[in-house]
Amino acid sequence: MISKETLFALSLFPYLGFLWFLSQTKQMPRLALMGFYGTLVFVAITIPAGIYAQVHYGKSLADVDWLHGSAELFLTLANIVLVLGFRQALMAAKSE
Repeated sequence: MISKETLFALSLFPYLGFLWFLSQTKQMPRLALMGFYGTLVFVAITIPAGIYAQVHYGKSLADVDWLHGSAELFLTLANIVLVLGFRQALMAAKSE
């Protein structure tokens, strides 16, 4: 049985491939692409936050509210940038 941590780590490789293909597409709105890259920032923040929660509190990240909420803030910001990027592209296409 594969652990959830291993599955999480392995899921980064398809996502990196997804980002590479998106970055090669000229039609991809740049701001939306930055939103997708922002998800990597979320992952980069979440991993050490999870380790800190385990070492310092002896709990999983989901059980340390202030730390979990702080990490989730980066996912929220990435999603906002993503939506704004696609909105900007739709508005530009509508005006043409």
